[in-house]
Amino acid sequence: MNFLVTAGPTREYFDTVRFISNPSSGKMGYAIARAAAYRGHKVTLVTGPVSIKPPKKVTVVPVVTAAEMARACKRAFVYADVAVMTAAVCDYRPKKRLRQKLEKQARGKRVELEPTEDIATSLGKRKRDRILVAFAMEDHDPYARAERKLKKKNCDLMVLNGPANVGWDEAVVELYTPKEGWGKPMRGTKAALARRLVKIIESMWAS
Repeated sequence: MNFLVTAGPTREYFDTVRFISNPSSGKMGYAIARAAAYRGHKVTLVTGPVSIKPPKKVTVVPVVTAAEMARACKRAFVYADVAVMTAAVCDYRPKKRLRQKLEKQARGKRVELEPTEDIATSLGKRKRDRILVAFAMEDHDPYARAERKLKKKNCDLMVLNGPANVGWDEAVVELYTPKEGWGKPMRGTKAALARRLVKIIESMWAS
């Protein structure tokens, strides 16, 4: 299969050096890309800024902003059989980016934000016979929110993630599909979870 995997955060700048972002490490996405490549699949990894060595036998496409990630994903999705969206894409970006560094002043400043493109939703509209897997990072009402996201994004599988997993080598996730509902929590290293997830996706593809 041809895998498209996204990983890491995006950065949304409001001047030449300052930006809005999040603490995503990219570890889960990189682990999934590595596991898929190890299983013999062709993998394109679209990644935001992270400090991880790229996996072997993987095509790496580095991006910074949500808009750049969206463009890269749409190009790669044309050739993909499955897309696994682990990246923590910023939901908002500054409406205006200054052309020079904002000088510090004693009074406060307001930054107007506008929504970024929901990349998984955009791919879901183009999905057809592809498999689309998304991650839901939730800190409240997790199950209902994850189920709504799956339906909205037209996903085949939703992976419920939590803030406690961010930055660590181990994680606890839960999987949801419309057909089977919620599975039991999966615990382990992100590398081990990635291997299990790739095998689950292979089973979905085979069926």
